[in-house]
Amino acid sequence: MRGSHASRPLAIFLAGAALLALGVVWYTQHVLQIMPCELCLWERWPWRLLLGTAIVAAVLPDKVARQLLWLAVPFMVADIGLSICHVGVEWQWWPSPLPACHAPHISGHTMAERLASMPLLPSKPCDAATYLVPGVPVSMAAMGGLYAVAVLWVFMVWRKKLERVTRRIFH
Repeated sequence: MRGSHASRPLAIFLAGAALLALGVVWYTQHVLQIMPCELCLWERWPWRLLLGTAIVAAVLPDKVARQLLWLAVPFMVADIGLSICHVGVEWQWWPSPLPACHAPHISGHTMAERLASMPLLPSKPCDAATYLVPGVPVSMAAMGGLYAVAVLWVFMVWRKKLERVTRRIFH
């Protein structure tokens, strides 16, 4: 690669990877009508941040974009960590750190008291895994973590090749 926009294809790849991840969860929630739990919602944030960062990096000068794209690493590591936490909750290795992940506690002696203590929105417990592919025992949380590992690996390999090409050209 040559010129002033050598990292633009990498930025476009990262934006596409983030769009794919967010598109799958949108499709799952709005088309398949599978409700996400609170940990699922948290796992979307690194992808949103990656998407915004990649779009900005795609339009910035290459020198600034190269530095900005390094933010992909902590975003993907955060998503991998959230995925590990979520899979651990699904496999009941530990309880969820988020109180919203637990089943609602309905209290009261009368029906009116019980109805008043119910949450306004229904919630899905985080230990109830969602399996998208029938017969494949890999939950969405595990697939999301594996996808983040793959995106991080592609990013690191691409950056290494990009730096080698840049060194050959400029040094």
